[in-house]
Amino acid sequence: MGWHLLLYTVLAVLGLGVNVIFCQYEWQGKDSFDEVRTQMQRVNKDNCPIQHLGDLYLPEDSVSHIPDIKEININPVFPNRTALLHLHNMAMSRAFFFSYILQTRFIRPAINDTYDPGMMYYFLSTVADVSANPYINASAIYFAPNTSYSSSYRGFFNKTLPRFAPRTYREDDFNDPVHLERLSTRNTFTVRDLGAFPQDSLSQDYTSEYYRINEWYKKWLPDQTKGRHDTKTTYQVEIRYANNTNETFTFHGPQGAHEDPGPVKWTRPYFDCGRSNKWLVAAVVPIADLYPRHTGFRHIEYPMYTAVSVIEMDYDRIDINQCPKGQGNSGPNRFADTARCKKESTECEPIHGWGFRRGGYQCRCRPQYRLPTVVRRPFLGEIIERATAEQYYNNFDCLRVGWVHKIPVKWERVPEYMRNYYLDKFPEYKNASKGAKSLHAGKVNIDEVLRFIFSVNEGNCKQYHPQDLVLHGDIAYGTEEQFENEAKMATRLANFISAFLQISDPKEVFTGKRVADKPLTEDQMFGETLALVMGDTKIWSAGTYWERNKFTNRTLFAPFAYKEQLNTLKFKLEDLARLNKTDEVYLNKPWFTFLKQRWSTNFDDLEKYFMKIKLRFNETGENLKKYEHYPNNYRAANLNHGHWTTPYFDCEGKVKKWVMTYASPFFGWDSLKVKLEFKGVVAVTVNLRQLDINQCPDKYYVPNAFKDTHKCPRKSSYCVPILGRGFETGGYKCQCIQGYEYPFEDQITYYDGQLVEAEFSNIVNQQPSRYDMFKCRVAGASTVQSSFVVLFSLVVTVLLYFRR
Repeated sequence: MGWHLLLYTVLAVLGLGVNVIFCQYEWQGKDSFDEVRTQMQRVNKDNCPIQHLGDLYLPEDSVSHIPDIKEININPVFPNRTALLHLHNMAMSRAFFFSYILQTRFIRPAINDTYDPGMMYYFLSTVADVSANPYINASAIYFAPNTSYSSSYRGFFNKTLPRFAPRTYREDDFNDPVHLERLSTRNTFTVRDLGAFPQDSLSQDYTSEYYRINEWYKKWLPDQTKGRHDTKTTYQVEIRYANNTNETFTFHGPQGAHEDPGPVKWTRPYFDCGRSNKWLVAAVVPIADLYPRHTGFRHIEYPMYTAVSVIEMDYDRIDINQCPKGQGNSGPNRFADTARCKKESTECEPIHGWGFRRGGYQCRCRPQYRLPTVVRRPFLGEIIERATAEQYYNNFDCLRVGWVHKIPVKWERVPEYMRNYYLDKFPEYKNASKGAKSLHAGKVNIDEVLRFIFSVNEGNCKQYHPQDLVLHGDIAYGTEEQFENEAKMATRLANFISAFLQISDPKEVFTGKRVADKPLTEDQMFGETLALVMGDTKIWSAGTYWERNKFTNRTLFAPFAYKEQLNTLKFKLEDLARLNKTDEVYLNKPWFTFLKQRWSTNFDDLEKYFMKIKLRFNETGENLKKYEHYPNNYRAANLNHGHWTTPYFDCEGKVKKWVMTYASPFFGWDSLKVKLEFKGVVAVTVNLRQLDINQCPDKYYVPNAFKDTHKCPRKSSYCVPILGRGFETGGYKCQCIQGYEYPFEDQITYYDGQLVEAEFSNIVNQQPSRYDMFKCRVAGASTVQSSFVVLFSLVVTVLLYFRR
């Protein structure tokens, strides 16, 4: 028995040893990420109806760094939150539009009719929200009980629908019979009216406690306003029509950025049980209307929130921040301090684009530490998370810098020979071209180019030649990426117009009392265009430009909205069809003619979107039925089909700034309904000054006018872009290359680009400068003790030599 016991013990030890060697994650303790992941895996579409309500929601702090409208124009929103920011902007845009369009009946004469959009308008609007934006998973408009007026039923004047909630979510069409390729296209959408259900089914009533996952409804509804007119924020729109008549329209809408808590509320991550069956996060914005309607007594029609706009995205696609709490990560953040960086010598820095998974960070050396000579870049979190215990404990450390310098307090003008030395390295600063000529120099002098751009303003722009007011396209390098959200807003509206023109037929006749949607109206296009500017602070102007004779009963039609300052409650709106000079007519604009020629004949490249629409059986909405065309589809442009202009100064326009315009085409059937035709363009304009400049080196074929204009010492450091600094020089940092170290006693381990640019300018202007000190030194011994070892060895060698 003793030998057997010994044998079992040896085998157990060997097994434990094998486990120690090959078990990759045993050194990692369980943390909040594991808890949240476990909760998410515990719920699925089969068991979610019987799960406890608390298990259908994740903790509120499991989404951190949520965009705040009060911070958007003050602090930059970095790439790891641009998707959430777009969700934020889309929800606001839809709420502003429906608030506007539901109150525009007061613009028109009081007739026995309703100007409300029809049901198909609501359905296709939510479809466009999802189809044009890959990060958005679902979109919906939820009306409070008996507050939705409809124009889709005959004899329904001044009546309300008991419940009305059009919702669209993206469907996985891998096994859809329409797609024989068995590939997920992400272009198939399920559309439902969630207000159609049996009256005795409380579990299907989205206003009821039994619906369970309706936190988005409870954020703003039901509205507690009791007949007061001063409880809702008012927005003022100055309208100028094509016949040059003017009107100022004031309407009630969501809360402004200056109010608390602001227009947008966020839900906790929740499992979308019985619908898309995914973990979602929603942005919720209220929609205002004057209620009740058509009483004959305006003083009892008071503003209240009658609906909410809910835009949702997959929780799995939201980045988490595993770095410890600190400046920029103040919380609440459930995943804070779950990174595996070794805090003694490294510090954590998040990386965007990782989604809900570990490793979305890198471990940079702390101040007065440097990377080992065999390591080129900071330690990646993904590598650390996958490391074994032996690899982790024996690696991923930074070495301490032995001797550090104090940053000098006083410095002097550099000698002339040294000034010439640096100017020889940057010859574009010798006899540099001034003004507009700086744009055409062989080697760009970035300081002179920016000085010219900043010198042009509304007062002097007409003094320049028109060619000088149009910049090269490579000056706006990075526009497609940094202003992607604004381009998506234009794509969304173009997508909606394409869907409405191809799906909705005003001449179609349905059984029962249901009537087809009327053609698009001027007020609807005015509202949609205005909502682009109101929903996204980076959009300074927007326009919907219709081709000649393509809009109902109009030869030309081009609603154009713009603002004159940031964070305003006043906007301007006009119809550019009133302009009749050759150089003013929008049909002659370069981006309009370019897209018209591009899409004049061939439409095969357009995206094809499929919809499965189920709407209410009758006006009381007791159950659902399939739409008469099921499934149906339409073709529309995606983000890549649009066109970005080169930067130009809008001297003759309404936004007198250096701007870029993104234009997206929309399409509809021809008069015979045989083939598609080009119908017009949706365009948005953004400010060039909000673009981040990239001065770091890049491939030779990258079209960046400011490429490789940084001032980092190239022998000892390399350039790394810093986001959020706008159209200014110095948007980078000089990081020490492999084998070099940062020599100063400082709170950072790099040279800031703004400081480097400023000190280099001092050299050019013959002012005192310390630019020559901004160099990394060769990495020496990690500690000073190594010098004593060398000294002791030398002494011993000398003594042994003399003894001989």
